[in-house]
Amino acid sequence: MRELIKMFLAFARIGAFTFGGGYAMLPMLQREVVERYGWTTESELMDYFAVGQCTPGVIAVNVATFIGYKRRGIPGAIFTTLGVITPSIIIITVIAALISGFIGNEYVAHALAGIRAVVCALILNAVIKFWKSGVKDWIGILIFIAALALSVLTSVSPIIIVVGAVLIGAVLTLARGRGNGGAENG
Repeated sequence: MRELIKMFLAFARIGAFTFGGGYAMLPMLQREVVERYGWTTESELMDYFAVGQCTPGVIAVNVATFIGYKRRGIPGAIFTTLGVITPSIIIITVIAALISGFIGNEYVAHALAGIRAVVCALILNAVIKFWKSGVKDWIGILIFIAALALSVLTSVSPIIIVVGAVLIGAVLTLARGRGNGGAENG
């Protein structure tokens, strides 16, 4: 039970201090669940994030659920999911009760602009960290360039991009393995 409470509190911290959605939570997730607690590896975190983006629902909730389930099964999934959503429920409830009083406030508008700038920096930091651990060979570089081009230059759904990357990565990796006499090439 102690570990479940620790998991709840860790994900509550992530949920409370993540502004800007799922991508902005990457640096905090990496710091908390990979570096601080060792509940998952950086590679697994990237996998959870990719699958979390392709499954219905909010990325943060999906990733929290995956990590909790990996660590402690269904109770872990429940505690991490509740942890990540509880701060949002509380904050949104308070904001909803007060929104009409500060929606047009100039200070609030400037504060939100500042938060948006910080979120951009956090997302860039996460991209750099994941690039270092996720793009390890020419296959990864080609898939990255193709995915970036499709996401920036077209309106192709991220789901299609991820599924396409999975298929291309699998085919190219199999082809590379067969070209080396079936030997693994890591």
